Amino acid sequence: MREAVFLRQNQARWQQYEQHAAAGPDELAARFVALTDDLAYAQTFYPASPTTAYLNGLTGKLHQRLYANKRQAGGRFARFWAVELPLVVARHHGTLAVTALLFVLFTGLGALSAAYDDSFVRVVLSDAYVNQTIENIRKGDPMAVYKQEGETLMFLGITANNIYVALSIFTLGATLGVGTLVQMFRTGLMLGSFQYFFYHYHVLQASVLTIWIHGTLEISAVIVAGAAGFVMARGILFPGTYSRAEAFRHGARDGLKMAIGLVPIFVVAGFLEGFVTRHTEMPVAASLAIIGTSAAFIGWYFILYPRQLVRRLGAAPAQ
Repeated sequence: MREAVFLRQNQARWQQYEQHAAAGPDELAARFVALTDDLAYAQTFYPASPTTAYLNGLTGKLHQRLYANKRQAGGRFARFWAVELPLVVARHHGTLAVTALLFVLFTGLGALSAAYDDSFVRVVLSDAYVNQTIENIRKGDPMAVYKQEGETLMFLGITANNIYVALSIFTLGATLGVGTLVQMFRTGLMLGSFQYFFYHYHVLQASVLTIWIHGTLEISAVIVAGAAGFVMARGILFPGTYSRAEAFRHGARDGLKMAIGLVPIFVVAGFLEGFVTRHTEMPVAASLAIIGTSAAFIGWYFILYPRQLVRRLGAAPAQ
């Protein structure tokens, strides 16, 4: 975009940062993140401009204040998850909501397909898995598949695979979102057919109380990864006032932050699947407590907290 447009869109915010002290460490960190993004943009497109020099000076002042503030503990990583990532998520709540609705639709299609075609589950889940699970159901332990591998190896393998899958879903956003959509479609079909399979054999309750111990975090994170891919794709398809290349860079940066922010969630989900899910004998109350706590965390961190943070800071930083 032209420098005059860049100034018109952002100058009032910069002046506010310069003239009014931040209300607290979180707001100071959010201002610093926004300014470093603006400075990086200016250095790329207006390297010799007075605007770039001004932003460089202002960013330096905020940097000094930020690191002089003793209340801002935990360093860069803590600020990323406490401020930067929630603000990125808040900017893209609409995309996240659409992604969640699409995934629910795909899951419903998977369940419907399994209900009308007995062979569909075998196509999606494989004959070997279906035959083994049917045998486990007959033995009275439908979730025995989670007990076959050692805890540590299972935790490490599942966590690494889930992180790889999530990053793949995000990077496929570069295919104009088609690759991300296909991956979300496949995952939704698999989940829907998987749950219908257990419903068909009258063990749906057992499957829900077992699988969703780790699945609440895992599936939620997959949906966020899909949203990250669509954020990147939207930058290509709908650049707005930016050039397509500029909008793509903005979308890719925000999407990458969302994808990276999922790593701790996948680690916890992998731990639960490796060490906890296998204990199918645990009380129903314990299963519900884990599932409920996981769902409450997802709802708070990805929906409520970002909105609260935006209200507290006045507005999400412009990108």
